[in-house]
Amino acid sequence: MKTNLITRPGYIKLQQELDTLWRETRPEITKKVTWAASLGDRSENADYKENKRLLRQIDRRVRYLRKRLEELKVVDYAPEQEGKVFFGARVEIENEQQETLTFQIVGPDEIYGEKNVISIDSPMARAILKKQVDDEFEVNTPTGKKLWFVNTIQYPAKPQ
Repeated sequence: MKTNLITRPGYIKLQQELDTLWRETRPEITKKVTWAASLGDRSENADYKENKRLLRQIDRRVRYLRKRLEELKVVDYAPEQEGKVFFGARVEIENEQQETLTFQIVGPDEIYGEKNVISIDSPMARAILKKQVDDEFEVNTPTGKKLWFVNTIQYPAKPQ
């Protein structure tokens, strides 16, 4: 099951996607469907079929976003998080081979199409929660347990 947490920028991004789909994309596609339908025989009309398919996809995404946005809980930075890894933290970690990774821990709705983020539901995020700089932690991977060390912990600046 997906966690219902999201960062404020992630929530705003989903709201903007919903707004764009509903106010811009959907009306545009609806016009195309209406135009294509006016041409007559729909069974042979590729424009009609394709735009009707797009409209169904948009409607499905709009329904999903409306429902999901109601379920989500926006997590803003709190000063008591300082010095430990919690939701929203940007961390740099290192393994025994001196390989480093830098990522931000975000909600599962924020990871698609993004780089350097991991879901709070991932094994790495679960293993690193509440750790401090210089702490070590193990992550279970398909190839066995891996040992990592926390180098830095930062929280994004609070939006004004």
